[in-house]
Amino acid sequence: MIDITLDNFQAELIEASTQTPVLLDIWAEWCGPCKQLGPVLEQLETEYAGRFVLAKLDADKVPQISQQLSQMFGVRSIPFCVMFKDGQPVDGFVGALPAAQIREFLDKHVPTADETEAVQEELAAHEALAEGDTPSALESLQQAVATDPANDTARFDYLKLLLQLGRDDDAKVAFAPVLPKVIVDRRFQAIQHWIDASDYASNTTGQALSAEALQARIAANKRDFEARFALAQTLIAGQQWTAAMDELLEILMRDRTWNDEIARKTYVSVLELIEPPPVKVAEGQIPPQDPTVATYRRRLSSVILS
Repeated sequence: MIDITLDNFQAELIEASTQTPVLLDIWAEWCGPCKQLGPVLEQLETEYAGRFVLAKLDADKVPQISQQLSQMFGVRSIPFCVMFKDGQPVDGFVGALPAAQIREFLDKHVPTADETEAVQEELAAHEALAEGDTPSALESLQQAVATDPANDTARFDYLKLLLQLGRDDDAKVAFAPVLPKVIVDRRFQAIQHWIDASDYASNTTGQALSAEALQARIAANKRDFEARFALAQTLIAGQQWTAAMDELLEILMRDRTWNDEIARKTYVSVLELIEPPPVKVAEGQIPPQDPTVATYRRRLSSVILS
């Protein structure tokens, strides 16, 4: 439980709610129902085990915040509880409600236990990767997907790591449940392009040519787009990302619409694959850009807009 003041409300309420939902209890010493509600909320915070944070604000000591929220929701009495998510007040309730009703309110806004566990496993995976512990990262991501199959971010990271490790068959199994999302989710479109490139490079169709043979065809005819695209696929399969994008740019500079814009679509997918995880920054600050991603985004824009 956190006491909110003018000094800490930005960090402990606004910014904190971008990580975990925060339930703000607006109360006062003279308020009898507030004293009834307080212990119930504290018990629920313990019961929900980190799925939300309870914060308290004395309406008499910090009227600037309490009055603003009361006006926003059209409320004139306390206790008044406001749920903050992603830095914004999203819902609230008034009065000393019984625990069962408060649980119903909370369950509309806080993640389930499985969702919370999956997020924790995903964070553990990122930490393990930063330390070079790939086996632990893979185990954490596998557990995250198993715990919360709807966590597409964890599944995307899991699929990427499987493909990075050359475990294509395992990636295809883990990819199957989200295949219908390929048409609407750029992350999974990117995974599909990587799998297609790996299938081509492994010569599963019996049609793949060596990189040397493809380069010879390109040297003989710079507009041999089939050879350039095949070379790009081979480079993607080998995780030579910038070299692959260079070949795709060569196609785009000569014919942006070739083969239903497959060069552009594949290029965008590569950018998606190499984009680092987002970095949390303070409100108002701009997250840092990966220099390679930024450079190749600019190169694509210059070609498309030329």
